[in-house]
Amino acid sequence: MVRGKVEMKRIENATSRQVTFSKRRNGLLKKAYELSVLCDAEVAVIIFSQKGRLYEFASSEMPRIVERYRKCARDAKNNTKFDRQLQLQQSRVEAESINKKMELLQLSHRKLLGYGLDSCSLDELQVLDAQLQRSLFQIRARKAQLYKEQLQQLQEKERLLSEEKKKLSLKVTAHGAAAMHGCRRSPTSVVNTQLSI
Repeated sequence: MVRGKVEMKRIENATSRQVTFSKRRNGLLKKAYELSVLCDAEVAVIIFSQKGRLYEFASSEMPRIVERYRKCARDAKNNTKFDRQLQLQQSRVEAESINKKMELLQLSHRKLLGYGLDSCSLDELQVLDAQLQRSLFQIRARKAQLYKEQLQQLQEKERLLSEEKKKLSLKVTAHGAAAMHGCRRSPTSVVNTQLSI
């Protein structure tokens, strides 16, 4: 016979609840025992009934297992607290480092713009000059590249317009020749055409 799925809610009937508690408690304690034997695990189960009666199983001494559990719980709590403090300290160090880098970048930017140079030594000014020369070289190289690209585009446009002009000139020449050919009839044919009218 197949059992139906049990709905997980409190059993209202007191007798049924007591029977279920007894059966399931025994099943749970049996499974704890099997787990300890099969897997060589230290297992402790503590159960209090609704009336406050204590049921327990321990694969070794219960107080020793409970003390071990408390120690592990304390260590985990302390480790979590230590980890949080360590993370907070690392975040502070990173924030200070980023702030210092930002200040240095802002100072360098101001100097590159020509402000705050009074406090610079000759060596610092030479470094700034070299940086500006490199920047200027890169700017000029990019500018020359853009000019070259624009020149190539304009030359290509000029070539296309030149080809279009040639095509139009050929069309005009052909059209003019056809018009001229139509106007070149002999004068006698014109006279004969007029007399026949």
